[in-house]
Amino acid sequence: MTQVGTRPGVGKVAGRKRVTMQDIARVAGCSQSTVSFVLSGNTSANISEPTRQRVLQAARDLEYRPASLSAPRRSRARSEGTIALVIDKITTSPEGIVMVDGIREIARSLDAVVLIAETDNDPMLEPRTVEMFVELGVRAIIYACIFTRDVTIPNALRETRVPVVLLNCYAPDEDLPAVVPGEVAGGHRATNALLDAGHRRIGTITGEMFMEAARDRLQGYRNALATADVPFAPELVAEGDWSPSAGYRGTRALMELDAPPTAIFCQNDRMAIGCYEALKELGKRIPDDISVVGYDDTEVALHLSPPLTSLILPSRAMGRWAVERAVSGIDDQAGSPKMIKLECELVERESIAPPKT
Repeated sequence: MTQVGTRPGVGKVAGRKRVTMQDIARVAGCSQSTVSFVLSGNTSANISEPTRQRVLQAARDLEYRPASLSAPRRSRARSEGTIALVIDKITTSPEGIVMVDGIREIARSLDAVVLIAETDNDPMLEPRTVEMFVELGVRAIIYACIFTRDVTIPNALRETRVPVVLLNCYAPDEDLPAVVPGEVAGGHRATNALLDAGHRRIGTITGEMFMEAARDRLQGYRNALATADVPFAPELVAEGDWSPSAGYRGTRALMELDAPPTAIFCQNDRMAIGCYEALKELGKRIPDDISVVGYDDTEVALHLSPPLTSLILPSRAMGRWAVERAVSGIDDQAGSPKMIKLECELVERESIAPPKT
């Protein structure tokens, strides 16, 4: 138990072996993604100065320390050990590399080595890989997927006493901690940015609908419309496949409607590239004639003209959370939540303006 200051809203952190970013988020009244951005010095998200100061004050009041300073150094092998990452694919998108960076940041503070194994969902290779890491006596195993989904974990992960955390995936029937992005809330936030600007006819271009991220982002879009009492119009939904070409095709189809949208929510930044190209071909100016929002906040969002408003996929924060959870012992505490959804923060740029009257 950690004793903290007497500032209102701050008390003892009961039943925890050490203070984590989750505790800071609860005290500061913000998301864990926000805490991660503030503590890491990341300034890309649009976090207000009062919120930033609340996070820093909560960290001081809770006497938060990096894992390397909090972890008991019982032995050199225990304190410096190895953290294993078992992932299906790591090279299919930049998000995988960003997750690894988040894992490495916390591992470095622990003087730990990160071993990475890519299994390609091979039913023979994956369990053998897990068994090898268990035999090596690793400190923790992070089991990850490049695309958010539910998983059936290898038996070796059920049977081991090594701490296991699921990253960007979850196992509904297993009692394992997991972290995933809050995609429904992200889709809601992206759509709401356009609603706040005054748009009421908002198109969206989805990813492949067999993927959970596409379904959840679309659900968030629908939820935001419903909250604003804007009727859902099926013709304003164009199904894509995450590629620039899909963004181009979807935009052309939306703009050919008798009543085209005044704004488009592209459910990733790559489709926004195609969206921009299609709109420019049609002689439409962004955001004077039509507003656009993307998702993932990849580097390309900064280099589009105008720069693209987008949602940050919290891949780095998820990687950091996974290691913190694995080494903290929180999962041993009764009643602690097993699945955490990290918020996707909005990064406002110049691609949104009020609709033309």
